[in-house]
Amino acid sequence: MVKGKLILICQSGGEFVNDVDGNLSYKGGEANAVNINQDTPYDHLKIKLAELCNLELTTVSIKYFLPKNRKTLINLRSEKDFKRMVEFHANSVTAEIFVSGKEGFDHDALNTYTERTIGLKLAENVNHHGTPAGATDSGGLSTTPSKATLLRTVRTAAVSPIAIQSDCLVDVHISCQEPAINMAAESLSQATTSSNPSSGHVAEDDSDYAPRSRAAVSSTAQSPISFDYDATPADTVKKRRRTASWKIGANGPTIVVTDNDSKEKSRKKKSRSSTGVMVGNDMVEDEDGVELPDNFDSSSPITLRDEDLPEKLVATWKEGIAGVDQDFKSVKEFRAALQKYAVAHRFVYKLKKNDATRVSGRCVVEGCSWKIHASRVPDAQTFRIRKYNDLHTCEGKSWKSSHRTRNWLVSIIKERLRDSPNDKPREIAKSILRDFGIKLRYSQVWRGMEDAKEQLQGSYSKSYNRLPWFCEKVVNTNPGTVVKLVLDGEKRLQRFFFSLHASIHGFKHGCRPLIFLEATSLRSKYKETLITATAVDADDCFFPVAFAVIDIENDDSWRWFLEQLKSALSTSRSITFISDREKNLKNSVLEVFENSSHGYSIFHLLESFKRNMKGPFHGDGRAVLPEIFLAAAHAVRLNGFKSLTEQIKQICSHAYDWLNQIEPECWTSLSFKGQHYNYITENVAEPYSKLIEDSRGSTIMQKIEALICMLSDLIDHRKLVSSTWSTKLTPSKEKKIQKEAAKAHGLKVLISSDVLFEVHDEMTHVVNIENRECTCFEWKQSGLPCCHAVAVFNSIGKCVYDYCSSYFTVESYHFTYSASVNPIPGIGTPVEEDGESDTADVLPPCPPELPIEEKPEETKTIDPDKRTVTCSKCKEPGHNKASCKATL
Repeated sequence: MVKGKLILICQSGGEFVNDVDGNLSYKGGEANAVNINQDTPYDHLKIKLAELCNLELTTVSIKYFLPKNRKTLINLRSEKDFKRMVEFHANSVTAEIFVSGKEGFDHDALNTYTERTIGLKLAENVNHHGTPAGATDSGGLSTTPSKATLLRTVRTAAVSPIAIQSDCLVDVHISCQEPAINMAAESLSQATTSSNPSSGHVAEDDSDYAPRSRAAVSSTAQSPISFDYDATPADTVKKRRRTASWKIGANGPTIVVTDNDSKEKSRKKKSRSSTGVMVGNDMVEDEDGVELPDNFDSSSPITLRDEDLPEKLVATWKEGIAGVDQDFKSVKEFRAALQKYAVAHRFVYKLKKNDATRVSGRCVVEGCSWKIHASRVPDAQTFRIRKYNDLHTCEGKSWKSSHRTRNWLVSIIKERLRDSPNDKPREIAKSILRDFGIKLRYSQVWRGMEDAKEQLQGSYSKSYNRLPWFCEKVVNTNPGTVVKLVLDGEKRLQRFFFSLHASIHGFKHGCRPLIFLEATSLRSKYKETLITATAVDADDCFFPVAFAVIDIENDDSWRWFLEQLKSALSTSRSITFISDREKNLKNSVLEVFENSSHGYSIFHLLESFKRNMKGPFHGDGRAVLPEIFLAAAHAVRLNGFKSLTEQIKQICSHAYDWLNQIEPECWTSLSFKGQHYNYITENVAEPYSKLIEDSRGSTIMQKIEALICMLSDLIDHRKLVSSTWSTKLTPSKEKKIQKEAAKAHGLKVLISSDVLFEVHDEMTHVVNIENRECTCFEWKQSGLPCCHAVAVFNSIGKCVYDYCSSYFTVESYHFTYSASVNPIPGIGTPVEEDGESDTADVLPPCPPELPIEEKPEETKTIDPDKRTVTCSKCKEPGHNKASCKATL
């Protein structure tokens, strides 16, 4: 990237065309150039693209190619995806993105979307010191915005000027009918036109932003948070934060401060004394407060670096209390601002009056002049500072002599988890020591993280209470969905099954009758397990069919899952099921699904085979054993299979003995009777495991939401990609049939009858086109004609595609992804924001107790060959002269 910048060539209005070599090219439409860098927020970019391309914001879809790969489009749907794309193109000057959506940019809809969903990051997008953007080296942003987007400044009442770094996004419109890659140099020069930085307000005709005081928006109620279905659980957490949001006013978009953290979990009211030491809005109480160590030097300066988020955060807290007549929406907002203000300025105060209508506080050091008083304004429905003296005469003694409360710690941790949800307790402890000089124990930070996550995401245990609501809502929004919830006598979750209509429809009408069964841990303290049923589409890609959350993974829960799956699919087709051999599901599958087949996953077999490869090794040794194992699985003749297993025996007898314990009818092409599958050696559970790991710490509903979003994105993406396919078969199958056609050239064909043919290769093969069989067995195994059959079709003038399995056609692929997943409003809303009652309809499961292994009692055995020690002093056995206690 040149000087940390990247020029995005934004294509829109055209369509993708599939080239002969399988690459995708974009034809028609127009292009816009946008200048970005690593600090550009994804949501800011999305708004800009919606406006440039005249698209409805909520329907905007952004995709891009990886460098040197124009066959696969990558979906750009979150901040994490955007940062990853920038990293991929770190060595490039330009990058192409493709924007699509419903036509029509609506400013009113933008207002609602940005206020409820986006939550632009104040610490990243706003310069809190009033300096021109790009004047420091804080974010790596350009200091030369274009003439069309001058540096814009917004002031809030009694707060330092806020400079918007608008040079993050600079757009240059280009009208064209072909991709504008060759316009990159021109767009770069246009995008870096210099302008003079501003130190204060910009002329009104040059600014898109109108100044807005804090009081102007403080009386409005907070809108409920809506859920972004394109976001990951981690992105959803980031959006519930106290940040800058967009407002659409008469003068255009305006950045205002909103407080999304005001929707805290309701707690029982505690009695308060009239006085008490306070940090923020929390009294120090021996029975409640977890006191933090005080072994730090208050004289050491705090290093404030613009590129470091915690320091930026503290800098914003310093501006939280501005002076007399400053308004807040509520007394709770005032207390929170006062608490952060005290932390940022390193002093401690106590409240003499503290109720819903008035708050009075002063420094805890006797004789210090600092004090503040605020009260409610009934007419304006605000909370206003009436008196304020911001001078301290105590010289910082209050900060050095006080302890911070647990709620203060939780508020600090919560700010960090918003931007780094996967931070570990030790990392957070180090950052607090660096920023505030406070050394914490691991257990203190861990407990603080538990409370902070509950405030950010809602209570994990209470999220189970939303499962009945979800069961009703998902059926209403996605008719045809099958869902089943089973509780025990104590209303604890035992089993929960759901299969969306889009999955059921896709499997019935497009997928071959092949399902992989897998289990994955949900990574929670309740030890639940996620069970999945996954099909394979016409292009050999995995397609989720059904999910279940169970308390304990055992034979009964697996059988229950299979029964629910049978009820959901309600098909008469004979289905082939594939599972891990170690789970012993063969009997359950064959009992629930009569006329079905069952096989062992080659991936799991191969991993188990590698674990059982124990020396000594002979011949070529250990490295070739996995290859021989796979060759044995694909062998179609008995002699070939025996020859390969004998090779394994000669190299490693232990691996051979393990292989002989597995029933060949469950994994070899030679003996298996169901759908051909053993060429699939990928881990089917890996996408689910990665998704659960990314949402680790999220509630059960957020994990279910993530699974639904994954399925929705998968369907939308594959539907878009397949719309450009012009072949009869899917790309992977078309490639294979073309390979067989190349091998068919030069083969000699003799006609025996209308349906029987002899084909001379290295040996003679007989092809029966009526039964779709060849003596090489490849046609029957794969469902695609072998080279011998292709040679016959070329000889008699028949079309090879008429003899390919219908499961591999583009039409079947389209049927698989023809049904979409409808959004489920409110699925991401925490329980506390629902207004639901405290009565629990569903409780979390009890974690299974791990069996305690009792150590066998050690019995001392006497070794007859061991020499007995005899004392030379007393002549008694069992000791020597040195330890003898006898008296003579």
